[in-house]
Amino acid sequence: MRRSGVPGTASDLTRHHLNPHLVEQVNLGAVSMPELLSEIPEPLRRWFILAVESHASDLHLIANYPPSLRLNGFLKHLDESPLDADGLNVLLEEFCPPHFQQKLKTERSLDFSLEFDGGAVRTRVRVNLFYAGGTLGGCFRIVPGDIPEFDWANFPMDLARRLAANQDGMVILTGPTGSGKSTTLAMVVNLINRAGGNRIISIEEPLEFEFPCTPNSVVSQREVGLDVPTFAEGLRNGLRQDPDVILVGEIRDNDTAQIALSAAETGHLVFTTLHSRDAKGAITRYTDLFPNEVQRDIRSQLALCLRAVVAQRLLPDVEPGNKRHLALEVLWNTFPIASAIRTGKFESIDNYLITARDDGMISFDETVRRLLDAGSISREVAEKNVREPNQLYR
Repeated sequence: MRRSGVPGTASDLTRHHLNPHLVEQVNLGAVSMPELLSEIPEPLRRWFILAVESHASDLHLIANYPPSLRLNGFLKHLDESPLDADGLNVLLEEFCPPHFQQKLKTERSLDFSLEFDGGAVRTRVRVNLFYAGGTLGGCFRIVPGDIPEFDWANFPMDLARRLAANQDGMVILTGPTGSGKSTTLAMVVNLINRAGGNRIISIEEPLEFEFPCTPNSVVSQREVGLDVPTFAEGLRNGLRQDPDVILVGEIRDNDTAQIALSAAETGHLVFTTLHSRDAKGAITRYTDLFPNEVQRDIRSQLALCLRAVVAQRLLPDVEPGNKRHLALEVLWNTFPIASAIRTGKFESIDNYLITARDDGMISFDETVRRLLDAGSISREVAEKNVREPNQLYR
């Protein structure tokens, strides 16, 4: 059980910074990357810098397409020629760390992260290299070097404090890819980290945000593939490391899901993510990871240890190119919700989201309507993100 309340972490890996002007190393845990940003092959170096300066969330390098940036949710081709397949293969093979080249050839995809100082701000890049049609491609997620503040993310501070105040159990963040789940998790866990008095362990693939060292907290960040073979193995080992809080980057299989449940049941506070459309979908997806014959037992465990589900989406502004708006759905595991989970009556969850506002429940319909009324999003976007479009006009 956690030993302190809520008001940086000591990473167990050595981290370095990559600076175009200084001789420093790229951060890749135990794997050595090119020693200078200038040594990252051109034009990849230039595209990295452009992505950071443009505040892009992703850089895409795909054969036969120009380099592309994702800006506020929209994909935009750079004003450059389409990438030649042979040239892209050479570029990405040269960029791939030597220790990972065999894994890439065998598994046909590879995830890792690097860190560099692009000038004004320290930045991390989450890299995914993959084969498509026999040709290498790459997707590079640009991650701020420092964990953002809640105001920047428009995430309610009172909600963050309530999530962080849990002493044990499980908190699930859910939403589509690119909806900011990892950022929210990092902000909430860092709130616990800054409060002090906690042993925090994260298992991620790859590492994104690096937690700062803070007084009286100890944090180990373990990367799947570098420090531990799987999420499940990282969880098993982590339970022997005196944790108060465990961050599991993503639950993808029933082995990881079962160990996470057991950890939440035995006095640990577990934060994790799933991919689903909404809060109810996260619960059904969790149980569906297991065979039918054990789902009843899993529902009982989940009803006991679940604390909250936060679903989020990033909706485009009425003005293309502007920063997107965070839409939230918040489900607290009250007695009626626990009963619905235990009995498998998931269809009743949507009704509780609407009728139990006094318990802190928030539905997507409510938050989307607020954004529409404020003139932040278009009517078309609003109607695509509510269960009942008629609710928008009441």
